[in-house]
Amino acid sequence: MERSKEIERSIITKYRKLIWSRFLKGCKEFELVNEGDNVAVCISGGKDSMLLAKCMQELQRHSPVKFGLKFLVMDPGYNPANRKLIERNAEILGIPAEIFESDIFEAVAEIGKNPCYMCARMRRGFLYDRAQKMGCNKIALGHHFDDVIETLLMSILYGAQVQGMPPKIKSKNFGGMELIRPLYYVKECDIVAWKNYNDLEFLRCACRFTEACENDKEETSKRLAVKKLIAALKKEDHNVDINIFRSMYNVHADTLISFDTKGQEYPFLERYKRKE
Repeated sequence: MERSKEIERSIITKYRKLIWSRFLKGCKEFELVNEGDNVAVCISGGKDSMLLAKCMQELQRHSPVKFGLKFLVMDPGYNPANRKLIERNAEILGIPAEIFESDIFEAVAEIGKNPCYMCARMRRGFLYDRAQKMGCNKIALGHHFDDVIETLLMSILYGAQVQGMPPKIKSKNFGGMELIRPLYYVKECDIVAWKNYNDLEFLRCACRFTEACENDKEETSKRLAVKKLIAALKKEDHNVDINIFRSMYNVHADTLISFDTKGQEYPFLERYKRKE
């Protein structure tokens, strides 16, 4: 059996429960892929987006829902080694990736603070634009379970707000386009296990500053701190990560001082007085 087939098979056999079933759960529960969709899977070169690409291929093969797939790689100025690694992995995994160039790295090179944040924002716009021009109505990103709970805690601890990472979003700037996150229920540790089982090597940081990415401190240090906090709490209660995730299903808005929805603020005192 050729290597790409062995890797595909590992997703639906050895990792059927931990990856494949959770991937399907997210797709079904949040109605991420519908009949007639054309989905552009956005590949950064990391383990998450590469796994997502393989899962989407499997879904297309086995699902009764008929939809189209494109695999999109934006080269924002990778160094030659990173570009070559992405191309090699796409070949190994049997992913027909379409690579296009942009000058994002040049645009953010002069930014002193949070270049990774700005780069990510700009990359998403470029991906929306390219995918739409290719006839796609959705882009799929590789955010997973850990990204979701870490983002929630980061918003509370560092942003003074309660804000999650939803499983799908309608684009504000590209009409008819949506962003979906099919790996919503898949844990990072299981993605790492899948990667190691198949002896795969991926980019750790999908940017020209790979060697400097670890020195871009603001975003990465905060996320790492939250990751370490969750790991420490799990030593006391191994369900902590699951409880954080489930908290998003159990938001009691009436107990909050204020919340907004669709741009409308609902302060506590106004709500309280309306009950009188």
